Amino acid sequence: MRKKRIEIIIDAKKCTAFQKETILEVASRNGIEIPSLCYHPDLTAKAHCRLCLVEIEGRSGFFPACTTQVEKGMKVITDSPGLRRARQVNLELIFSQHQEECFDCVWNFNCQMLNLAKKYNVEITHFQDRKKGYPVFQFGPALIFDSSKCVDCRACIEVCKNQGVGVLGIKKNQSFWEVMPLENFEEKCCYCGQCIIHCPVGAFEAVGEFEKVEKPLLDKSKTIVFQFAPAVRVSIGEEFNFSPGTILTEKLVAGIRKLGGGVVFDTSVGADFTTFEEAKELIERLKERKNLPLFTSCCPAWVRFVEIYYPEFIPNLTTVRSPHMILGGLVKSFWARRQKIEAEKIVVVSIMPCVAKKYEIKREDLKVNNLFPVDYVLTTRELAFLFKKYKIDLRKIAPSQADIPLGIPSGAGVIYGASGGVMEAALRTFSYLTTRKNFNKIKFQNLGKNEEIKTAKIKIGAYSLRAATVNGLGNAVKILQELKKKPDLYDYIEVMACPGGCIGGGGQPLPVSPQIRKERAESLYQIYKTKEIRFAHENPVLKEVYDALSPQEIISITHRKE
Repeated sequence: MRKKRIEIIIDAKKCTAFQKETILEVASRNGIEIPSLCYHPDLTAKAHCRLCLVEIEGRSGFFPACTTQVEKGMKVITDSPGLRRARQVNLELIFSQHQEECFDCVWNFNCQMLNLAKKYNVEITHFQDRKKGYPVFQFGPALIFDSSKCVDCRACIEVCKNQGVGVLGIKKNQSFWEVMPLENFEEKCCYCGQCIIHCPVGAFEAVGEFEKVEKPLLDKSKTIVFQFAPAVRVSIGEEFNFSPGTILTEKLVAGIRKLGGGVVFDTSVGADFTTFEEAKELIERLKERKNLPLFTSCCPAWVRFVEIYYPEFIPNLTTVRSPHMILGGLVKSFWARRQKIEAEKIVVVSIMPCVAKKYEIKREDLKVNNLFPVDYVLTTRELAFLFKKYKIDLRKIAPSQADIPLGIPSGAGVIYGASGGVMEAALRTFSYLTTRKNFNKIKFQNLGKNEEIKTAKIKIGAYSLRAATVNGLGNAVKILQELKKKPDLYDYIEVMACPGGCIGGGGQPLPVSPQIRKERAESLYQIYKTKEIRFAHENPVLKEVYDALSPQEIISITHRKE
């Protein structure tokens, strides 16, 4: 049912609104700035920070814009001496429970708190830091939570619960209720990194976010090979004031080279191999009617989620490795031999939009010839940090091409960065392998408010497939619960742990919102449309590699050990 339009006035400006919208939503849509800290469009408005306070004509007191719904004829005032004073005091109190370490903060160049402090002339040290000396918690090889920086807005608790994990909660400390990890958090965390994306004050960050990120660049005795994920090319520009979704593939390559990456490959090529192998595995499973539906395993947070919370579905995970692990394996085998370099003397660095990849590269079952295919993972943010440290400006740098042969992907490899891209790529190759025909269009039915769950019935030759794509682990739970009741409901399911897929990953530039994710995803599909080679199976690099390596070696590089 369509919402009823109403008219309100904000700061003497007439604004069209809809019933049940909040003042903050209407103001944002109309370009009227109301300060906020704890609000995020993905989450429930909590009104904890009390910075979005406004006045309403005819009513006494202040009202939080993030939770106050509009009414017909409402007249809202967003700035007054009283409001400024209230925001100033609230900010000073927030700073009193936030230990400042601005240089190595994920919000370093775009800090909402510091921007507001400057705007409202706030003395950030007015009150003594009450959290000085609070503990730092590490979540495996992926995440760090510094509780001395936490302002207890509880956004992390909600997003972690929404992800179906829930390893964060509120604990009482003397007279305060504070955010803290719950018991066994290390064993239960899936490392999706959505706590980082939704924390407004940098209390969460990736392991090695700023410390020791240069380590791979300092080892001059090794050959350094960089690779970058599909989603990075459409997001890193935000760190340099480009609009979200700006495509910077060649500038990104040039920046990495200037940083010291002598060889730069494209992870999207690895995605072409993942596509080809996964399409073959889907055909085999459909013929055998075994371990269906087939689950994608590109996302390590999703794989870990299944292993921890739904181990009965482990056999459903594809044995095909994720793109950067396959490409790392190819670098240390196919490429190493071609260059006559010992695999042990190669260091592979992956630039990823994901913090769970830091965990994935340490998995023993993904070793190839007793070597980890990838040695280091840097997030998009970490790479941007290094660019800024060494004064590499993507606005000014001349573009450069990725190296051949592992730097030229198909369009199918690039769309892996958006939710649904893996399935689209694999089903197109599935079509070719089973019918020798390509098809472009998959008609999905949207079952989620933000395309969180999409399903499709697809006829390909003799096969009638039932497929689903899911983003967000909490939404994956819905599918898994369905499968417990109806095991034959689907044949093929793609799951990405993060909203929107890798474009909304925990290692991406901040802030992240539904609109930003949308613009990043649209740019990946724009790249796909302009590619000369759109299908993974048409990429000549595949034939080159398959001709050069034995079938046994191909399997060891492209499939995990069972």
